[in-house]
Amino acid sequence: MNENVLNKLKILAESAKYDVSCSSSGTVRANKAGMVGNTVGGWGICHSFADDGRCISLLKVMLTNHCIYDCAYCINRRTNDIPRATLSVSELVELTMEFYRRNYIEGLFLSSGVVRNPDYTMERLVRVAKDLRTVHRFNGYIHLKSIPGASRELVNEAGLYADRLSVNIEIPTEKNLKLLAPEKDHESVFSPMRYIQQGVTASAEERRRFRHAPRFAPAGQSTQMIVGATSESDQDILRLSSALYRRQSMRRVYYSGYISVNTYDPRLPALKQPPLVRENRLYQADWLMRFYHFTVDEIVDDTHPNLSLDFDPKLTWALRHPEVFPIDVNTADYELLLRVPGIGVKSARLIVASRRFSRLGFFQLKQMGIVMKKARYFITCRELPEQTIHELTPQGIARLLAPKTRKKTDDRQLNLDFSE
Repeated sequence: MNENVLNKLKILAESAKYDVSCSSSGTVRANKAGMVGNTVGGWGICHSFADDGRCISLLKVMLTNHCIYDCAYCINRRTNDIPRATLSVSELVELTMEFYRRNYIEGLFLSSGVVRNPDYTMERLVRVAKDLRTVHRFNGYIHLKSIPGASRELVNEAGLYADRLSVNIEIPTEKNLKLLAPEKDHESVFSPMRYIQQGVTASAEERRRFRHAPRFAPAGQSTQMIVGATSESDQDILRLSSALYRRQSMRRVYYSGYISVNTYDPRLPALKQPPLVRENRLYQADWLMRFYHFTVDEIVDDTHPNLSLDFDPKLTWALRHPEVFPIDVNTADYELLLRVPGIGVKSARLIVASRRFSRLGFFQLKQMGIVMKKARYFITCRELPEQTIHELTPQGIARLLAPKTRKKTDDRQLNLDFSE
């Protein structure tokens, strides 16, 4: 393999590591005669996960880390003095195929800095995907970053070759985006999102009429927001995420804790480490919206605009709504079971299925994988003692379940956390 290309790869892979919106879930393309690769199984360079939990390896790289923009939060901003490199279309195609043949990867996650203008950059990204599919007959997974401001024609062409497309919002509000990235605006991001949504909808309609019609971005689209670089509350972030999920094609919103890569810029906060706990809480809240039927206003509201860093969002909601509990696991409906801390989607389904045959007790619930350390205070069943949230009070349970670093927390502070 060409040493010059490998040196470029080292630089561009390092530049791509801050993009977390990398997932290969949502598409299955099996081996086909005369084609190379598939989207099933494996290990490798950048680990993502399929819908069934399998680990999938992707080559995560940028086409170039040169950029015409000077976004304050980006390591690749044009005023940064960092090593720069650019891969040609042919170099990147050959690199991808070579890595695949060596069993290093199963697919490609490709992004790029913006050079010249959005359409010029997007056209080169599309050429990479097109050459892989049509010239090399590559059948593996391809995730392309759609460039903000790219034309409808190029986005539509990209959707014919890529499994997933994504456009990063980065900063949740227009005001703060203008503060940190004056050359960008939300409209340039939302336009490609609309093109992708329209392409997915049109493709689904065409496939209903013609079975073998080409699929458009079969794994849908994703986006990313930076957490902690600006003043947005968790409520602001989750409201935007909820609006995005109402789009049929939006599969995932990723949250990236801000990493201080440009400490010299006074517009950015001076963080010693990324807000990883907050990032995790946002993912948990995102999960509640997508799979547990929670609304944004149930998770965060004007009184509590930010998620608790000490307790996960479902436990926080339960502590603030003691009137809902305890519930009897042998009679409560599925929707209510999902509201119990420690009970997940799978275990809620098991409860509903199992209780048709016998009344459930502590042992059976534990065997189903329920986290009884949390759930025991919010449920009743055949054998549990009657020390529920009403006997112990929300503040008492908060003290019992608080992280070790907060066990000695003042009662008054706990009251502030869980009072209406």
